[in-house]
Amino acid sequence: MWGKHVQLSPQFFFTPDFFRNLVPKFHPMKELKRVVITGLGALTPIGNTLEEYWKGLEEGKSGAGPISLFDATHHKTQFACEVKGFDAQEIFGRKEARKMDRFAQMAMSCVEECIGDTGIDLESVDKNRIGVIWASGIGGLGSLEAEVINFSENNQVPRFNPFFIPKMIADIAAGHISIKYGFRGPNFATVSACASSTNAIADAFNYLRLGKANMILTGGSEASITHSGVGGFNAMKALSQNNENASGASRPFDANRDGFVLGEGAGALMLEELEHAKARGAKIYGEVVGSGLAADAHHITATHPEGLGAMLAMQNALEDAGLNKEDIDYLNVHATSTPVGDISEAKAIEEFFGEHVDNLHISATKSMTGHLLGAAGAIESIAALLAINKGIIPPTINLEDRDERISKRLNLTPNKSIKAEVNIAMSNTFGFGGHNAIAIFKKYAE
Repeated sequence: MWGKHVQLSPQFFFTPDFFRNLVPKFHPMKELKRVVITGLGALTPIGNTLEEYWKGLEEGKSGAGPISLFDATHHKTQFACEVKGFDAQEIFGRKEARKMDRFAQMAMSCVEECIGDTGIDLESVDKNRIGVIWASGIGGLGSLEAEVINFSENNQVPRFNPFFIPKMIADIAAGHISIKYGFRGPNFATVSACASSTNAIADAFNYLRLGKANMILTGGSEASITHSGVGGFNAMKALSQNNENASGASRPFDANRDGFVLGEGAGALMLEELEHAKARGAKIYGEVVGSGLAADAHHITATHPEGLGAMLAMQNALEDAGLNKEDIDYLNVHATSTPVGDISEAKAIEEFFGEHVDNLHISATKSMTGHLLGAAGAIESIAALLAINKGIIPPTINLEDRDERISKRLNLTPNKSIKAEVNIAMSNTFGFGGHNAIAIFKKYAE
């Protein structure tokens, strides 16, 4: 009936105006920009500055020792990789220090070194085009713990520190950094457990190559050596309990490993769009050329036994970088020193790299620093960059009796650093929940 009363001309549907109104107006795809690293900062269990950190890596130094941050007498694990000689009140003053959790204090201290290393003039730089993408796997665990204990011990009278919430939330370090330096570009935190700071680096890389900023301060910090941190990981049977030999407890790929050693600290990297860096005559440590993310979709804490997520992330990173497997010279592995995790990663590496695995330099720097959780990717990316710059592969220490399930084809750089030319380095990080994040760095060339 309707059709009898309405006559529509066929031409109505095919006029140019019809299509102009129907089809979205797309802008031409912009060419992706190149991204370089122009500043670094490190605060770790084996060195409180970038220079000290590298020296510790090169010398194969262990950062493990008895826990001093609290009384660990009743814990199954009584040691950790603490940052030594870090006095927040001396650095920030008592009033300011009290407003920040230890993870944020460490972030701020580390970032100061990184920004100084960039050589930027904070008075003349365009702060609207500088962002902060900072990671923490857990955030202010110490502050949360302290407030809950205080609440319980004071007959559950609700008297909480007014800074409790800002001290606890994982994004607050990014906020503190931007507030102090006036950086008004993209600002947020990434949380993917032990892959968090590699995710932060990947996000910074993508924002910069898309032209969303000129510079992004990225990295991560963690401070989980607390009663609840140690107790929680102990309950999962994740931590080493080798209290008699703390310095030898973190032993990736070794047959006698019994869990990871908890670490703390921070690592900061300034990522910068290449032309912006060249225009100001910046020192360049290297180039970020690719990142790869993937999920195990397997288990809340265990890695996939065949390393499927790890292989997918490595493949995604290589494709993003436009590289072949044979192009990778050095691989800084996740390798936490857990009985299950080390084996699955080793399987993934051997299968993924195939014949090239015989020529690939590999090392597990957690053997020295312990596991910095959400900050691990940051300090390990720094290790990869410095390996490129120094021509030295850091060692995997405490590797005395290689697990027979770990392929002998893997060159794990046991116990001593070695000299080697490194043009391209890859850094692996994996987190609870099945998160896999990979970053690839390349020696800078015009």
